[in-house]
Formats: sequence, C-alpha cells, structure tokens
Amino acid sequence: MEKYIHERNNWTHFLWDSDKISPVLASVRHLQGRMLGKMEGLGFEFVERSSLESLILDVVDTSRIEGEFLNPELVRSSIARKLGIESADFVITPRNIDGIVDVVLDATQNYSKPLTKKRLLGWHNSLFQTGYSGYQQIDVARYRSGGMKVVSGNFGKEKIHFEAPAANRVPGEMKQFLDWLNDEKSLDLVLKSIIAHLWFVTIHPFDDGNGRIARAILDMLLARSDNSKIRFYSLSNQIFKEHKRYNDIIEKTQKGTQDITSYLLWFLGCFERALLSSEQNLEIILDKARFWDEHQSKNVNDRQRAVINYLYDNYGKEVGFLRTSTYAKIAKCSTDTALRDLQNLVTKEMLGIEDSGKKTNYIIKSPKGIRIPKISLSEKSN
Repeated sequence: MEKYIHERNNWTHFLWDSDKISPVLASVRHLQGRMLGKMEGLGFEFVERSSLESLILDVVDTSRIEGEFLNPELVRSSIARKLGIESADFVITPRNIDGIVDVVLDATQNYSKPLTKKRLLGWHNSLFQTGYSGYQQIDVARYRSGGMKVVSGNFGKEKIHFEAPAANRVPGEMKQFLDWLNDEKSLDLVLKSIIAHLWFVTIHPFDDGNGRIARAILDMLLARSDNSKIRFYSLSNQIFKEHKRYNDIIEKTQKGTQDITSYLLWFLGCFERALLSSEQNLEIILDKARFWDEHQSKNVNDRQRAVINYLYDNYGKEVGFLRTSTYAKIAKCSTDTALRDLQNLVTKEMLGIEDSGKKTNYIIKSPKGIRIPKISLSEKSN
C-alpha cells in the first residue's frame, strides 16, 4: 500500500540537496532583488498601478486554480476600494470576491504579522462567509472534524490523489506548523515560503479552501522576503499557467520521502518564470503611462481612451488584430462609429496602420516600439 509523506516518522524533517538548490535560489533571489529595485525607482503612481494589477492576478488566479472564475473588474473594484488606490464609482461586490480579496490583502499588506491560529481561522471565515462551499455545508473557521481525500474523476470511477492526516491529528500538526512558521529564523524566506506551502496542503486542515490559504501563506512569506507591500509579481498567475504540473509535483512529493529536492526545484523555477513575466508586465505599464504623457494635449473621446487602455491592459492575451470590427466590439458601438474613431486616432498619430491587403490592421504607436495588440504567429499567417 502506498505510503504518504505524513505517515513517515518525523515527516516534517524535510531534506534537500543544497548543491542543486543553492545556485537556483541565488539566481531567483538576484532577479527578485533586481525587479524590486526597478519598482522602488518608479514614481508612486506606477508602483500603485503595478501593485493593483499584480493583486488582481493573484486573487483571480488563486481562485481559477480551484475552478472558480471571478470577474476581474469586480475584483479590481474590491481591491481598489479596500486600498483606496483608485477613484471609481462605487460597485457592490459579491461576498465571495470580497472574502478572497480580504485574505490576499491581509497576507501581502500585513506580511510582517505572525500567522496565528486566530488569524488563519479568520481567513477561512472570509472565504466561506455563508457556511457553505457550493451547496455543501462545511466546518467554517475551525479545523475539519472528518477525513479528507483529494479525488478526481466521475462518481464510481474516482481516483484518490491524496489522503490527509486523520482529523484528530490536525490540531497538533497545525500547532507544530504555526510554531515553525513564526519561530524559524535561519531559513531563506523564499525557500521557507515554498516549504510552508507543502506543509500546509499536506496537513489539509480545513474542509475546503486549503489551496487558496496555502497560496496566501506563500504570498505572505514572499512579501516578507521582499520586505515590501509593493506587489510586482503574481506567483498564483504563473501557477495557474502551469497548474497541471503544480498538482503533479505536489502529489508526487506527498507520496514520496522527506527529500523534497525536486519539489523545491520546480517551485523555484515557477517563481523565476513569474518574475520574468512580471518584468514584461512592468514594461507594458510604463509604456502605457508614457503613451498617455505624450498625447495628454490631444482630445480623445471615452470610447477611444477605453479601447487603447483595453489593448494595453490585455497585452499578450487573445485580443487578435485591431480592426474596425474589433474596435466596435470593445467599444460597443457601430462599425461606422468605430471607423471614424480609428481614422481620428491615426490622424492624431496615436495609432499606426498595417495594411495586409485585405483588411486594415491598426496598432498603437508605442513609445518603446512594442507591438500592441500583440498577435501570435498563427494570426500573422492568416
């Protein structure tokens, strides 16, 4: 019978190959420091905007990993209202959105505070304010009272990926975890964040929400490693992009020994890819700011401003070519109005034209020469 890591003696005495881990950790830490230095050298407005975008990604994608799809604009409204960093019309946001926003903000903005049992149960209460997960009533703001299995597949054909420690072990396991989290000072904080994530999801102390809370703990310790409330990357966003491998490496590690070298290497690589992705996002944020600075004396209507902002904010996503029909769809206007708006922006030298022979494609005249909207190679061949 397969043995889970928590069934081994002294299972939390994790081991790893320092010769393999140390150079990767050093490289990641260097990149992290370089990015934080870039952020701190920017104006307050840029830092505020970048932090907002990173927090939105964190909230949306930590939920998407669990199969819950939140409206990004409602998430933006909730974060902006709670941090007071954007003037916007008051929008009533659902409790489930406000709940996960509260957890992520508390983890990242109050990163230096100890993680106590009371604080942890407060996070769980924020996630499940109705007392239900979907249609099922669960134990809220207290550790689970029953067994816990991670399963997939249809009824009758379920595959068990993991079985957590028995409920009577949870209080003792969680006390040991929280004592370590708050008292251990010698371990590098990036490494500690990754180990804490594994430790928590292996205990699986709650009926539901374990993944989201584990990633909040991860974010809290990473913010502590930055020693900054500035958020300039989203690890949850990168995990979502690689969620199959994420699930696989956790399952493999939970069914393995205390040697977690492979797990640490994968997570460090994932963090590095998150940092590199954020570097590109930062370039787009700065380009957008410079674009509007260059054209601040030009009158543009609300539709034109909204479409240009949309193209910047969705850089790298599936926007496709900017054509009259695309503009009309984004701006919710007629194609005649879209054509007039586009021609006006070309006249003002805010947009350029790429004539493909059949249809006219428009691109933003980026101050740094970035192609916006970004298109894929398959689109170019069409």
